[in-house]
Amino acid sequence: MSEIVELRKARAKAWFEELRDRVCTEFERIEDELTGQLADRPAGRFERKDWKRPSDAGEDTGGGTISAMRGRVFEKVGVMVSTIHASFAPEFARQIPGAESDPRFWSSGISLITHMQNPHVPAVHVNTRHIVTTKGWFGGGADLTPMFADPESAAEFHAALKRACDAHGTDYHARFKKWCDEYFFLPHRNEPRGAGGIFYDQLDTGDWEADFAFTRDVGLAFLEAYPHIVRQTMNRAWTVEDRQHQFVRRGRYAEFNLLYDRGTQFGLRTGGNVEAILMSLPPQASWP
Repeated sequence: MSEIVELRKARAKAWFEELRDRVCTEFERIEDELTGQLADRPAGRFERKDWKRPSDAGEDTGGGTISAMRGRVFEKVGVMVSTIHASFAPEFARQIPGAESDPRFWSSGISLITHMQNPHVPAVHVNTRHIVTTKGWFGGGADLTPMFADPESAAEFHAALKRACDAHGTDYHARFKKWCDEYFFLPHRNEPRGAGGIFYDQLDTGDWEADFAFTRDVGLAFLEAYPHIVRQTMNRAWTVEDRQHQFVRRGRYAEFNLLYDRGTQFGLRTGGNVEAILMSLPPQASWP
């Protein structure tokens, strides 16, 4: 059984790295294609930085790679892949399935966030992961955050995710869309963070292959929809006033990530790389 678990870990890790490489390649193509405002600037390129998870005892507990780009379409984009293994702190272990009696865990995943130069191009967040304690499960999702109302982009994004969900469970999209709407919500402002998408966690149907296939399809749905949305919107004209509005909306984004985001809390509580964890924060935001 342990050999099967190790093989599954390796396959999940390899997929997250493959998805990262495909996303980075596609985003660099988009940088080359800009013809609107800021097209006189050089096209951006990703830079990668490896990191190791610190350990008090000095043993290898994994790490990851930060792939970051500052460009003329993507003002800031980070694609993080990490694979770590350690033990949960006692107070955190009680909240994690399968860690109550044995706090050791293994986790691998990809996390992606974009903040765009053009205020009319929606920001996006994607995260999928595989976590193994004495149990194993998948989690993640994708959500779109337009700075201005953009029903067409939102509809395209939701349609791609619905196709991925429908291929795996007749109730998946309704469940995971509702979960996303409830999760990506700012209670202190009584407003959603953006246009939504899907969110799922602790997915363990008893069929590992099916759960893994669904998680792959979530990544592929993002790769299908979001680059097309960027290409459809990145050459729209924008003004200084549009940018100021964008900065205010980014402030809401920062509030959610610092106050409520589970991924941020998980990363900080498990000794993750702070730079990678906080890569999700926008390069500029405003609280007028």
